[in-house]
Amino acid sequence: MAANTGEALIWVGTYTADSDGRGEGIGAIGAATDGTLTWLGTAAEAPSPSFVAVHPSLPVVYAVGEAAQTVRAYRRNGEFSLEPLGGAWSAGAAVCHVAVDPDGRFIVVACWGDGNVILYGLDDDGGITSRFAAAPAKDPHAGKEGAVDIATGGARVSRAHASLMLDDGRIMTTDLGFDLVRVWNYFPDSGLLLDHEVALPLGSGPRHLVQHPSSAVFIVTEYSIEVAVLLPGADGRFGLSGRGPASEGGAVDGDAAAEIVLSQDSRFVYTGIRGSNRICVLAVEGSGTRLRPVADVPSGGNWPRHHMVGGGWLHVAHERSHQVTTFALDPTTGIPGDVQGQLSVGSPTALVPAG
Repeated sequence: MAANTGEALIWVGTYTADSDGRGEGIGAIGAATDGTLTWLGTAAEAPSPSFVAVHPSLPVVYAVGEAAQTVRAYRRNGEFSLEPLGGAWSAGAAVCHVAVDPDGRFIVVACWGDGNVILYGLDDDGGITSRFAAAPAKDPHAGKEGAVDIATGGARVSRAHASLMLDDGRIMTTDLGFDLVRVWNYFPDSGLLLDHEVALPLGSGPRHLVQHPSSAVFIVTEYSIEVAVLLPGADGRFGLSGRGPASEGGAVDGDAAAEIVLSQDSRFVYTGIRGSNRICVLAVEGSGTRLRPVADVPSGGNWPRHHMVGGGWLHVAHERSHQVTTFALDPTTGIPGDVQGQLSVGSPTALVPAG
């Protein structure tokens, strides 16, 4: 909780000047129980901390430096300020995501520019102590007709984008350049060792992912604007169970899917679609193994890069219109209602509860 305010604290990832953004670093927002958001200030000046993550038990935050190609730990200091905890560590080109082990042993970062997936070991204070680069990905669709890089139109390149700590202790990562999902095991002395891979359809572009309590993993695909459902088999290996549209109304030219989150009761999934600027609601069915699109609502701004659910509210970070938009969620239907508030924030790229 944010001291002396009675509000929950949300960390905000941003783009700063080195990425043509208007942010100044890691931002801090106070979130009242009535959904009202208040800008508290810049918690730490940092170069394009486009994604942040929070240690599970310590007052420590991890942020990537997307243009600087770094990752760094920060320690909470006071009401909402953050101070560096150790130096910046090298990452990879366009490092865009960081996730923390639920036991606080390590973090994993994903790099869009060069496909690197990197594990960093943590000490008992949450500081970064070691770096292990995972094995590079191989394109499962190499040589197929139409296998070109969607971002450039040239030869396909690996573009790691996110990681997820699975409920069984393994780690799942996405590679939207190779339409590939990889599952890893963790070893303290060597980092990540590949367990198995799941190839998604050519041109889908797996981006962000979330795990349902059923153990199913839902993956939003940036390029095909779908949600893929992966289910574990008896041998523990995940397989593609199905895929369907990420919106009720379908995609339009210029769309790019962004974030995917579960409702607090796990009955609904919310996807964000940039371009047509929508938040889309999907109902979870089949004991957590299927999704059905229910409704699309305007996101309330331009380029909904990321969103979060908390306290019956949906908060959406709009990178290009420089605002966070708040909606009340209908507890029965899961559908967002009218816009409840708008908060000006320079180039917001991620919204992460402080704990």
